Amino acid sequence: MRYGSEIYSNNMRILGIETSCDETAVCVLECTGNFNTDFSYTIVGNALFSQAALHAPYGGVFPNLAKREHQKNLVPLLVQALTEAHILIPVTPHQGVPLVNTKGTPWEDIERVLERESELLPQVTQFLQTHAKPDIDTIAVTFGPGLEPALWPGINFAKALSMSWQIPLVPINHMEGHIVASVVGENNKYQVSSIKKEFEIPALALLVSGGHTELQLVKNFDDYQMLGETRDDAAGEAFDKIARILDLPYPGGIEISKLASLARGKTKHTTLPRGMKDSGDYDFSFSGLKTAARKLIEQHQPLSDEMRADIARETEESIVDVLVSKTLRATEEHGAQCILVGGGVAANSYLRSRLTEESKVPVLFPAPGLSTDNAVMIALAGYFQATKNPPTGGLGIVAQGNARL
Repeated sequence: MRYGSEIYSNNMRILGIETSCDETAVCVLECTGNFNTDFSYTIVGNALFSQAALHAPYGGVFPNLAKREHQKNLVPLLVQALTEAHILIPVTPHQGVPLVNTKGTPWEDIERVLERESELLPQVTQFLQTHAKPDIDTIAVTFGPGLEPALWPGINFAKALSMSWQIPLVPINHMEGHIVASVVGENNKYQVSSIKKEFEIPALALLVSGGHTELQLVKNFDDYQMLGETRDDAAGEAFDKIARILDLPYPGGIEISKLASLARGKTKHTTLPRGMKDSGDYDFSFSGLKTAARKLIEQHQPLSDEMRADIARETEESIVDVLVSKTLRATEEHGAQCILVGGGVAANSYLRSRLTEESKVPVLFPAPGLSTDNAVMIALAGYFQATKNPPTGGLGIVAQGNARL
């Protein structure tokens, strides 16, 4: 790989960093080829720490706790990913590794980048003093959307590594990562995979998670048209909030789905609204569902086990009915050749079965390990960005909590 005035190759090793919410993730991919023709990739290092258990007492993600945990875990995860990729290069202190990169950037400049990351700075200092530059060509990091306190540690960590190692840094939109995750084949470590043969453009992307619910028309990689989005709560957020009212653990989507499965096929005792299902546009609204569920739960206190399962089933079916209805209508109206589903809610088995059964075009879901937030999808998007528009810097990246495609 070369950059700057030289040729930027489509054969590279890329480091991915993801800290948009409550997962800290670092990976190393080996990628080659072009997106629409001969692309293939191999995961050679992958490390992730989920903070879900830490945030469970709050019933949701606590931003400052997420920031602290990202600072604590980024360097250990980097070491793990580089070790798995067989490119961690320890050096002994007497070899005198200078805290200056190959082009003479003073260590003070790198310290300045990390000045807001008090827990991360000493770890990065120690790492760079005791490890030589690994065989990495490019770094890709999430800049948004997400929780800004959580985004900053990942961004500043990536900047420090980019400055020290003198390699390009590529900013990646988190939602683009979810789109890419749905079109690549399932991949275990050290296994080569490529683009799914069913993928064709234009495609319709349903991006659905705790923070986002939107429909994007994918005209090409890096060419998107927003068709509709949530006006209030996202689908995943509605799952979590209703789960909390039902006294279910966080994250709530998984627990609602488990409970709903117990009532599937049995007589219904409750009905909840399908917000904006027939609105004629592609926007979503789930706040009314949350309010209706709360009232229903209050009316049936104390809740029997049967009623709790019934409300969970109706919650899941209400959300999925709206998602499927609007997705299929948008697919037909815009002539999409396939449907891409990304984000944490993409793992919901009821949503998967409904879309697969009712769609007239192929429906592509991410592999289980790529459904939730992860660094692999960020590295993949970084590779495609880098080969299309060779990066020249990236040190001006700022966190954008409300970034859009």
